[in-house]
Amino acid sequence: MLNLTKKVAAIFLIASVFAMSSLGVNAKHPNLVTTSEDVQLMRDAINVEGRFATTYKKLKAQVDAQMQQPMAVPVPKDGGGGYTHERHKKNYQLMYNAGMIYQLSQDEKYADFVTDMLLQYANLYPNLPLHPARKMKSQNPGKFFWQSLNEAVWLVYTIQAYDLVYNALNASEIKKIEQELLKPVALFLSEGQPSTFNKVHNHGTWATAGVGMAGFVMNEPEWVEKALYDLQKSGKGGFLKQIEQLFSPQGYYNEGPYYQRYALFPFVTFAKAIENNQPERKIFEQRNGLLLKAINTTIQLSYNGLFFPINDAIKSKGIDTIELVHGVTIAYGLTGNTGYLDIAQQQDQIILSGDGLKVAKALDKKLATPYQFKSVAFGDGNDGKQGALVIMRSVTEDSDFNSTQTVLYKPAAQGLGHGHFDKLTWQFYDAGNEIVSDYGAARFLNVEAKFGGRYLPENETYAKQTVAHNTVVVDETTHFNENVEVGNANYPTLNYFETNNFGTVSSGKISTAYEGVELERTLALVNLPGLDNAVALDLFNVTSDDKHQLDLPLHYHGQLIETDFPLVGNTNSLKPVGAKNGYQHMWLKAQATPEQGLAKVTWLNENGRFYTQTSLVKGNESFLFTQLGANDPNFNLRNEHGFIRRVENTKQHKFISLLEPHGLYNPSKEFTLEAASRVSGLAFTEQDQLALIKIDIAERSYLVVINQAETDQKLTTEFKYNNKTLSLNGRLAVYELNNQ
Repeated sequence: MLNLTKKVAAIFLIASVFAMSSLGVNAKHPNLVTTSEDVQLMRDAINVEGRFATTYKKLKAQVDAQMQQPMAVPVPKDGGGGYTHERHKKNYQLMYNAGMIYQLSQDEKYADFVTDMLLQYANLYPNLPLHPARKMKSQNPGKFFWQSLNEAVWLVYTIQAYDLVYNALNASEIKKIEQELLKPVALFLSEGQPSTFNKVHNHGTWATAGVGMAGFVMNEPEWVEKALYDLQKSGKGGFLKQIEQLFSPQGYYNEGPYYQRYALFPFVTFAKAIENNQPERKIFEQRNGLLLKAINTTIQLSYNGLFFPINDAIKSKGIDTIELVHGVTIAYGLTGNTGYLDIAQQQDQIILSGDGLKVAKALDKKLATPYQFKSVAFGDGNDGKQGALVIMRSVTEDSDFNSTQTVLYKPAAQGLGHGHFDKLTWQFYDAGNEIVSDYGAARFLNVEAKFGGRYLPENETYAKQTVAHNTVVVDETTHFNENVEVGNANYPTLNYFETNNFGTVSSGKISTAYEGVELERTLALVNLPGLDNAVALDLFNVTSDDKHQLDLPLHYHGQLIETDFPLVGNTNSLKPVGAKNGYQHMWLKAQATPEQGLAKVTWLNENGRFYTQTSLVKGNESFLFTQLGANDPNFNLRNEHGFIRRVENTKQHKFISLLEPHGLYNPSKEFTLEAASRVSGLAFTEQDQLALIKIDIAERSYLVVINQAETDQKLTTEFKYNNKTLSLNGRLAVYELNNQ
């Protein structure tokens, strides 16, 4: 319990801080994401049966149990995943949670706990050197953590915890905590590491958010200004520049979904603090409501609850991550859009905040409406014109938006240092699973035994290489010769994107991935009348000045079932497909050269469905069947499968294929349905700007027509097929041929 002297000192200090309001910083506490006004409403809510009270009681019980354990503020020693690393992460979360329980319960033992831990940190920090586990030359080290990024995350949480218990502190405690801990950490992350603080990058976002929020709490308006505009207040860096540069106008974050959800937390948290302290800035109206768009876009960048794993992504992250929980909570609080309640319901987590209270009350009243997942092309780059990340969904009004067929197509920008060299790659999803796959990051996050939880060497030697993706590789070399700076300076062109009743089609091209070579790919997710599942059409055209070897890999999840052409298997010994650029990690398991016509490869996914890629070949394509694991002595790579379509010594080639979901395998009930592909014919012709693809499937015939004109004008056209005149309005259409 606080004694009378401590209470009087706290009251006197609060009065003194109020007197400094002319400095432009709101001195009331708490004053960041949660305000004193929010607290009053939340205190009332914990006494009323509902989601909010349930969450409060559950969190209080967790905090009570943790507070019974000995307090540990260890000297930093371990890298990511190690004991001290994880202990300091748990500490900042525990301080934040205990601070919130203090505000709602008004029980001073929680404030005392946070105070004691902050004082222990204040005793520890002044004598700390740079972290002993720092190893990456390109990474700025922290003191509590092996990289300063984690230090900034620590500050974002800890400054909120301090804000929550501020009114319970006496003057000496405030002085010690601020002067020996919070101020030195804020200065270390800003003036001590100017290149990171001023950088337009997610590391800079976390740093500016932490320092800016500390400025609001500690009455340091200069810190707020520097956080917004960079250390020189030039506007060339800082939080506002990050909003301007790191997102497209549609709210797509340049590094991809995995890093978008990670960066989202400091963006929305600091923005909410700005809104509460300086509403005149209208931060959520910046760039036509950019941050709210970014929250919505982050949700769209998911399938069956998980984010699309492009670039350096960890595949287990999804819409229930705490960063997006905060984002959805703030978005609903600002907009009242009941579609966000659908996502909040799926997340099944209530935030103890003013906006969290709004979400909880609305869910209690059953106000949620279905969130609409859509087919959309998210323009990349701050101007939205540096290519795009394209999502195609075969959804209807009554479909399950998270489990139908979905194509992710990537004619997008490089994605900075976390980007992969995979221009025009694609992925396919069905029945809640990834079917045509992307490797993501070669990393066991926070598993210290695996390279300290950091990115494995194979992230560079395989995962980032072009052959690890589903796009064309020329002469077994990686796009842009794996030069990140060159990749960042060049990006594909999105030729077009359209979605209509027939499906969705998109096309992109790039001529700078290889000198003298143009890559152009058109993908379409097509609804064929009478078929239960959509099919994916892939037209990949390569033209070059000189002759080259062209490889088109396809990586799949599942067990190979059959091919309709004979394979020559390497059953006695294995060798890698190649010597470098990712090829050295792929065992060559079998190979074949199908005859002219259709070449089919069928596999079975864990969802119990079969998938067949039917390729239209001319007899000059070899198929190489691969398995990961070569030149991997430490077993760092996952055991995944794929096959490569290869043509040699050519200036031009068009890879044409159709991916078809079919059948069902139920080992429990011991039955199998339609294990064989239903495709009996595939033909491709062109008429001027029109691509005509005839598909014979399930004893039906269809003509799929794609208008490939470079302009969006005059897309209404007539053409002849089998002596019949047909009309096309738009980019994509499907015609039933009635087996003619």
